[in-house]
Amino acid sequence: MTHSPTEPAPPETREKENPIEANRLEAFSDGVLAIIITIMVLEIKAPHEPDLSALCALVPTFLGYALSFANVGIYWNNHHHLLRRAKHIDGRVMWANLNLLFWLSLFPFVTSWMGEHYEDAWPTACYGIILLLAALSYSTLQATILRLHGKDSALARSLGRDFKGKLSILLYICAIGLAFVNHWLSDGLFLIVAIMWFIPDRRLQ
Repeated sequence: MTHSPTEPAPPETREKENPIEANRLEAFSDGVLAIIITIMVLEIKAPHEPDLSALCALVPTFLGYALSFANVGIYWNNHHHLLRRAKHIDGRVMWANLNLLFWLSLFPFVTSWMGEHYEDAWPTACYGIILLLAALSYSTLQATILRLHGKDSALARSLGRDFKGKLSILLYICAIGLAFVNHWLSDGLFLIVAIMWFIPDRRLQ
């Protein structure tokens, strides 16, 4: 079926002729993640005293920064591989991506709070809540891209049932509850999830 040159092309034809490029979305996301990391490191204030004992007081803050840096790096790595496998995106994918970036942008705040009050329950629990919401947002982004490509696409076959993603969400929920029992248990689960994802998702490589 053809259409007159003077008539606008059907929506589905325009979408095929002018697909939204995933690399623009990736470039924007890379910039946001770089800013997030920059803000996090600026939250580590240099001590006023010129001795090593002053640095020891910054150890919890530094460890929190290292954990958050690793998590941001993990999201950046897997986000890169996910968008590289996406043949096209649409407005729903763009909004799902913004949702992910919103929760990731709160990393500096909860990282700083937990670093200053690492022995208290609520800062640790809130850190876990942000990690949980970021993980759910990434799953939503992934599902939105899969819906666009179809259940029988190569991307869908690569991702499979996403067992590791579902396990991460479960561990984050457990960590939030354990923050009110012993913050070290929560910290241990945060670290376990980070280690799980430290190696890039081979399903998308």
